[in-house]
Amino acid sequence: MNRAGHEAVNCFVGTEVEHSPAFGHKTLFVVGVQDPVMLLDLARANGCTHVYFGANQSFLDPGKLSTLLWSAWEVMIKTVMDHGILCTLDLDVSAVEGLIEGPLVEYNNFIPMISVKIPYIQQLGYNATIKLDDRDFAATNPGVWCHSLHNLRDRAVFTDWSRYTKDEIIK
Repeated sequence: MNRAGHEAVNCFVGTEVEHSPAFGHKTLFVVGVQDPVMLLDLARANGCTHVYFGANQSFLDPGKLSTLLWSAWEVMIKTVMDHGILCTLDLDVSAVEGLIEGPLVEYNNFIPMISVKIPYIQQLGYNATIKLDDRDFAATNPGVWCHSLHNLRDRAVFTDWSRYTKDEIIK
């Protein structure tokens, strides 16, 4: 991710500004796979009630064949969640099936932050529609959900890029 000041960062602290169940929590943001014991120590030392994994778009879809990489992320996140800390994993929509195959979604203190990248969103026009679909007809979902892109862009859930500039790099 191209973010000034975050070129070689592993962790940073700030307030969660994205409108998820962790909104407003003091948060330890984690880039890539890190030692979970160190993360617990950092979260406690900084008074964090939430840990955001995959910060700076660092979770890359390892695919179904790369179980060792998935396992490293799962162990890291589970270790933190097992201590009662609220955890988010920011992952691309293409990684959802791999996530479902693992244990993370069974935790009540887990937030899957599913990133759907839509460049030039404001240029798509008033009639643009987002379709939450299935991988094939009647494969895993009971149907489809369609939402007006215009309505999804509600100000109440918008986070301006400037809100991401108040973090403190710690490691």
